[in-house]
Amino acid sequence: MDFSHTEALWVLLLGSLLGLELIGKVPPTLHTPLMSGANAVSGITTLAALSLIIKAGDNKPLLVIGSISLGFALFNVVGGFLVTDRMLAMFSRKTIRKKGNR
Repeated sequence: MDFSHTEALWVLLLGSLLGLELIGKVPPTLHTPLMSGANAVSGITTLAALSLIIKAGDNKPLLVIGSISLGFALFNVVGGFLVTDRMLAMFSRKTIRKKGNR
């Protein structure tokens, strides 16, 4: 299956609009768990972007779209892991040391 330039741009446009619509309706209290759960989806997006870059060959617009999508997916994966780590740190027990005790 070979995508043309316009088909690839339509997929990018419709995916972006769908993402904005879905994320815009999420209440602020659910953003952290949603971002943590989105790491798996972003991992799939990363693989899709890599396959687009590999299959693009000398097609410059597809290389640009693949590179941009790879950047956004990696940004989301790293951000999701950082937020998850921060969220898990909030629930961990803090040990308080007194002076003289080791």
